[in-house]
Amino acid sequence: RVREDDLIGPMYPENAWQVAEERLYLFLAMRFGGPADYLEKRGHPRLRMRHFPFKIGQAEADRWIDLMDEALEECCVAAEPRAAMHEFFNQVAHFLRNQSA
Repeated sequence: RVREDDLIGPMYPENAWQVAEERLYLFLAMRFGGPADYLEKRGHPRLRMRHFPFKIGQAEADRWIDLMDEALEECCVAAEPRAAMHEFFNQVAHFLRNQSA
């Protein structure tokens, strides 16, 4: 969904999708109790530092949350883990904001 999104999609270089998807997968797997492969490959997440080059305001944060929520719905994630993931996505998206508007 991010790839086709007119607001979030352009933040990614065209040739970086496979790497970006793998990083997100590894990070989320680690964050929600899976293996620590992300740490072994990338070290500490340092999310603010890694996202600083991108302009992330309210609109971008809200759109990313919406896209992630839609993906959870599409994957039929059960209500309890979906709520936990939504809360995490909401916290992270707003933590990464670096634009006031």
